[in-house]
Amino acid sequence: MEDLIIGLDIGGTSTKAGLLNVSGEVIHKWEIPTDKKDHGSRIVEYIWESITEALKELQIENQILGIGVGAPGFVDKETGMVYEAVNIGWKNFDLGNRLKNLSNLPVFIENDANLAALGENKKGSGSNAKDLIAITLGTGVGSGIIANGEILSGMNGTAAEIGHIIADPNGYPCNCGRTGCLDTIASATGIVHQAMDYITENPDSPLALYYRMHGALDARDVFELAREGDKASEHIIDHTTDVLGFMVASAATIINPSTIIVGGGLSKAGNLLLSKITHYFRKYALPRISENCEIKLAQLGNDAGMIGAAYLVKSGLNQVLA
Repeated sequence: MEDLIIGLDIGGTSTKAGLLNVSGEVIHKWEIPTDKKDHGSRIVEYIWESITEALKELQIENQILGIGVGAPGFVDKETGMVYEAVNIGWKNFDLGNRLKNLSNLPVFIENDANLAALGENKKGSGSNAKDLIAITLGTGVGSGIIANGEILSGMNGTAAEIGHIIADPNGYPCNCGRTGCLDTIASATGIVHQAMDYITENPDSPLALYYRMHGALDARDVFELAREGDKASEHIIDHTTDVLGFMVASAATIINPSTIIVGGGLSKAGNLLLSKITHYFRKYALPRISENCEIKLAQLGNDAGMIGAAYLVKSGLNQVLA
């Protein structure tokens, strides 16, 4: 059997795991619930248990080249340390060495959004762009940057955190401990915050009526109501994409990308989201930048991080992917 790579994408709800070949193609994949009890102390052990079960089931023994891991939060790829991952409770967590000790395999760690950017660039919408920005819009705002063909990690793994650029100093508290980060506005959580503020101030509005009728409201509802012509929802989406377009245009001024990729759960809104982000990006960006930059929806969905992890392993082992 061909050589394989284990790709992991650790998330706050689940870990996406896969076996991939050296060309970054997914051979087999599965998900593991993320157990956040005791500050996520047993997450690594549960992941390794699921890997050993999968390898046994598939009768795979000695074909694994290494393990690539996309981890949330502030990650030092040189040491394999996760300095802080608020959504799963890790702080100064030695992820790399713990997984090495369990597996006796080479282990390579990167920020999850960076690996999603790498995966999309290699196998998805990026088309091997040398300079690329990938934005993941979900519960939070993730981002990864490829500059001169390489992941932009920074001195201690904190580069490309576009979601933690402050967009509104008087805005919502962010889980990073500051106030008004882009994460608090352009995420699904931020959209719901905006909607609930509007409902509080306008209790007789159609949006408030919808909320009372259904007992809940999520970002998908806001997008759907905007499509149906609800003015408040239209305004929320417009404001969200305005802020996001401004921030991405600012980031683009630094690296001059040829491609910007938009993924994550909110990207399922499709052209309603993409067209507005594109409009505001072109409004705020330098024309010389925006005229040569294409904004696209991501293609790989939940597989992007795993695929990026495969390329991380191959790069770490100083081999070239086919």
